[in-house]
Amino acid sequence: MTEPRGPVDSSRVPRFAGPATFARLPRLDEVAGADVAVVGVPFDGGVSYRPGARFGPAAVREASRLLRPYHPGLDVSPFATQQVADAGDIAVNPFDIGEAIETIQDAAGTLQAAGTRLVTIGGDHTIALPLLRAAAGRHGPVAVLHFDAHLDTWDTYFGAEHTHGTPFRRAVEEGIVDTSALSHVGTRGPLYGKQDLTEDEKLGFGIVTSADVYRRGADEVADQLRQRIGDRPLYISIDIDCLDPAHAPGTGTPEAGGLTSRELLEILRGLAGCRLIGADVVEVAPAYDHAEITSVAASHVAYDLISLLALQEKREKTDE
Repeated sequence: MTEPRGPVDSSRVPRFAGPATFARLPRLDEVAGADVAVVGVPFDGGVSYRPGARFGPAAVREASRLLRPYHPGLDVSPFATQQVADAGDIAVNPFDIGEAIETIQDAAGTLQAAGTRLVTIGGDHTIALPLLRAAAGRHGPVAVLHFDAHLDTWDTYFGAEHTHGTPFRRAVEEGIVDTSALSHVGTRGPLYGKQDLTEDEKLGFGIVTSADVYRRGADEVADQLRQRIGDRPLYISIDIDCLDPAHAPGTGTPEAGGLTSRELLEILRGLAGCRLIGADVVEVAPAYDHAEITSVAASHVAYDLISLLALQEKREKTDE
């Protein structure tokens, strides 16, 4: 077996030099194949407030230059255990949401065809729907763990069915998610009415609010989520606004009272052992960021997701 090609050696090329691929990894066209592909989707045509997430993939890649090849928290070297490569960006029509969704779904399906798992950087949360379609096309209905300040299960905005606030309602309606294993984490803030919660419950979602995380702690929350997920194929979708604006000011719809970056990372690490099949990190809008706070947080979140996939890869090879 060929040894995976890892990041550029920072003792030879300074971290601030060279192409800004994610974590300074090779491009997908520079390797024979990839176990994990990091792909950007610079699309924000579905936002309801601040635009700018189309610049998220570039900002997260730039902030990822300081990531290192060993993860002490999970005791794994994610770039040595599996071949990880940067697949560049999916170029989508910025003026046509329907066409953009189809393009993302097709591109994700093509990338996954050889067994490659995707960690996608958005872009706004509209992109979760085509990514879930592609994941379900390969694995069947998937469990979903959705980190977000908001429910994203509203029906329409201004009569539009596809926006960054509607992807998970559409996913339930289309039967591409396992309604016995759906969870929101980090929700908070005002809603349009109590019916938002009752309708969300009917769709099958359980809710762990940011206040629940504060009171119960990351370990207990992660244990609860693991029990709900079980051995189902798991897709994790992370809106960076699940973090408090103190930890992620660069996002489109900030809400006070959110998770800390430490809480988010610890919950993710507590999911080691789950059957993760793909993930996304969305809604980084660098124009509203300060000192790369948001993009740094997002790059570390993506790194932890890749590390969880590395542990999954090791388990699968051990079982063979």
